Amino acid sequence: MNRADMQRQANGSCEFSGRTVLVTGAAQGIGLGIARAFAARGASVAIGDLRGDAAEAAARELTQAGGSARAWQVDVADPVQVSGFVAQTEAAFGALDIVIHNAAYFPLTSFETITPEILDRTLRVNLAALFWLAQAALPAFRRRGGGRILATSSVTGPRVAYPGLAHYAASKAGVNGFIRAAALELAVEGVTVNGVEPGMIRTPAMDNLGDAALNARIARSVPLGRLGEPADIAGAMLYLASDAAAYVTGQTIVVDGGATLPETSAVLD
Repeated sequence: MNRADMQRQANGSCEFSGRTVLVTGAAQGIGLGIARAFAARGASVAIGDLRGDAAEAAARELTQAGGSARAWQVDVADPVQVSGFVAQTEAAFGALDIVIHNAAYFPLTSFETITPEILDRTLRVNLAALFWLAQAALPAFRRRGGGRILATSSVTGPRVAYPGLAHYAASKAGVNGFIRAAALELAVEGVTVNGVEPGMIRTPAMDNLGDAALNARIARSVPLGRLGEPADIAGAMLYLASDAAAYVTGQTIVVDGGATLPETSAVLD
């Protein structure tokens, strides 16, 4: 451990200079918020997204703000593309330290109309991609002497349910299972595995759930009185990736403004 690493560990700092962070689904919403937060703290950020143009725009934003970022178009449902993204990130930046799987797929679909195609893509994007990312990143982590794997999970599935999202809920419950199992197996490699469970976050993806009036009603039901912002999730990710969380693994942090605390919604009426 060099002097800078010792100082970071002593301070429990959220400074990431000299570290490379890979983020999937990073062109908008929570993923872009995460990418911005790490770039602002000195990390080199690999932005992966299904929409190549949007990924390029996000990378330009971060570099124009003084950060270091590059974009890749990648469909995380494809393990070959995932492996290529990881390898190209390490080659471009010279290292890989932190992998954050944020990409998600969740078309609002009633339980009885979920098709094999919808279920298959949901599980591939939300859950299987975590396996492919972790497997692809492990050699790079070994070259660095350790690493961090983080996942954007959800309160939907592990804790609560939402009509029309049974497929999504099942995938996110699986994400939490992956976090615990992978944390146990990869601890010997010096790799920690953790996640964040967002509640209702103000992002373009919320359009999936309903109109502005419904979103306003949801916001009023949250004990803290507002929808979350991408920066709220990014803050938890920064902690879990930092030296302050060096002894934390196999855990998730709920970031939902207290929405899952009431036993019944009646207490908020």
